[in-house]
Amino acid sequence: MPREYERVLSVPVPPRSGITHLYTPMNLADAFAIRLPAGTSGNPDLLARFILSHQPAWIGWLLTVRDTVVVCFGLKTARHLASLAGRVGAFQVYSTDRTEIVLGEDDAHLDFRISVLCSEEVEPEGGRQLVFSTVVQCHNRLGRAYLFVIAPFHRLVVKASLRRAARIGWPLAT
Repeated sequence: MPREYERVLSVPVPPRSGITHLYTPMNLADAFAIRLPAGTSGNPDLLARFILSHQPAWIGWLLTVRDTVVVCFGLKTARHLASLAGRVGAFQVYSTDRTEIVLGEDDAHLDFRISVLCSEEVEPEGGRQLVFSTVVQCHNRLGRAYLFVIAPFHRLVVKASLRRAARIGWPLAT
């Protein structure tokens, strides 16, 4: 796989995403784009499941540390959420259509949504763009403190997850 398909770029949250204007105010809004090679599936549900199920091992270790800390504050753990039915990993599915899946969770300290949006426009060489966006709204000081600590890790996790999916090889269109 050419290195150009492993390049992850920080981009604005796409205006056509279902999460763009979801929260007022937004305490975090970020998005990262990666090019998908020709022949890759454009199914956002399949792509989201692929990204989240093939993350680097160190992300699992971070989640274990996170779960150990947040349980002391009465917050939901990723381990518990992942055990619930009808989810993509630990995330509840809020909406899905042919180009986007919106995932997330609501908790006492904050609400967040993730969008995995696959462009409909195919590039001249047959590829397309995938954008992984996140928006967060904090409810209280605990939420703002949590976000302050977690935001740098969040960005590393998203970029590493997209790069890993590209290195493994994206699922093919059927």
